[in-house]
Amino acid sequence: MSSYKYKHLTLDDRITIQKALKEGQTFVEIGALIGKDPSTVSKEVKAHLDYRNTGTRSRGYNPCRHRKRCTKQYICGEDSCGFINRLWHGKTYCSECALCMVNCPDFEEEKCSSLKKAPYVCNSCKQVSSCTLAKQFYDAKEAHKTYEKTRSDSRKGIDITPEELDRLDAILSPLIKQGQSIHQICMNNAAEIMVDERTIYNYMDAGILSAGNIDLPRKVRYKKRKSKKVVRVDKKCHIGRTYEDFEAFMKGHPDFNVVEMDSVEGTRDSTKVLLTVFFRNCSLMLAYLREANTAKSVTEAVNHLYEILGREQFCEMFQVILADRGSEFTDPLAIEFDEDGRRRTYVFYCDPQRPDQKGSIEVTHEFIRRIVPKKTSFAFLTQDKVNLMMSHINSYTRKKLNNRSAHQLFSFFYGADTASKLNLEAVPANEIILKPELLK
Repeated sequence: MSSYKYKHLTLDDRITIQKALKEGQTFVEIGALIGKDPSTVSKEVKAHLDYRNTGTRSRGYNPCRHRKRCTKQYICGEDSCGFINRLWHGKTYCSECALCMVNCPDFEEEKCSSLKKAPYVCNSCKQVSSCTLAKQFYDAKEAHKTYEKTRSDSRKGIDITPEELDRLDAILSPLIKQGQSIHQICMNNAAEIMVDERTIYNYMDAGILSAGNIDLPRKVRYKKRKSKKVVRVDKKCHIGRTYEDFEAFMKGHPDFNVVEMDSVEGTRDSTKVLLTVFFRNCSLMLAYLREANTAKSVTEAVNHLYEILGREQFCEMFQVILADRGSEFTDPLAIEFDEDGRRRTYVFYCDPQRPDQKGSIEVTHEFIRRIVPKKTSFAFLTQDKVNLMMSHINSYTRKKLNNRSAHQLFSFFYGADTASKLNLEAVPANEIILKPELLK
């Protein structure tokens, strides 16, 4: 007996089905024998019907409904017609001839009514040896051969016409070469593409599109990251602000908005560094170019946001800030309080060597690295270029956001005017570029 966990029927299952059909068992009984639903058995039998146009030992195949009382002779004009019957009985009837169905103007086909209902086959029929009508059988070995051939054929080749391929290539390849993912393209061009994401990946693997796997942002394998030397900081600033403290605080304030902060560095030939600000509630990321990776530059960036947003909106958006233990975040009081000594946020720190505790911002950094790859100097960057880069990144459609962009969600939560204050613009889906060419 097969286990329910196997999706496909085995040869043993099919042999059991054939034997059970021979014994006249129902689909329910057969399903219980092989551990499958009766509908599975029914579909299997109907999908692998073996049609046979055979007669009996003494009478050939003849499905004409008039065959038993027909007295017509020599309709086709063949002298050899009914030779055996004439030899034994001295007379020839067209009902004995295989050409009767072709030449007789009165021919009407009769079909066995039993084949219109379960089990749809003649395997258990007691009249099969004397029947001259068309027959249907279930043959386990033939059914399994057909199944294996169908399975094999379905996994070979590309089922698409050259015209359809050209049409898809014209839509897909330019957008892929702009740095967009297959998911992004499918979500924003579904009505034109009309195939699923897996199919497009198969086409790319087969090499039939102009764009190749090398053009996909996450298909190329990169070298393993080199470990960085840990920067030692004053541990006193972490007291009362550890990740454990953060979790306890959030249990008491589950509705507070959490903003993750981190730094993205270029090569050593430039001191410029990016401060990234990630809003967990909408996955939007801001980035600010700093001349040096210092605690003062972080405070200046926070003060800048506080100024352009205003106290009320800043306090609403930045209720909690979660950062790593880098030296640039070692002045929490300057971040938490404004120049008048009023609290504007709460700062907490991840545990050492635990980037997963703010994994969302780490993942979103991948978008930045598509445009500004590692080992690229930040010397050429300006804040305008950074704003352009973040507008393209935040306009990107993401599956985890229910196929919306971070810009759309941010505008929903805080308004389009706030996005404008932060120099973020919505970029049309098919104009998004996530490649270094964007900043050239």
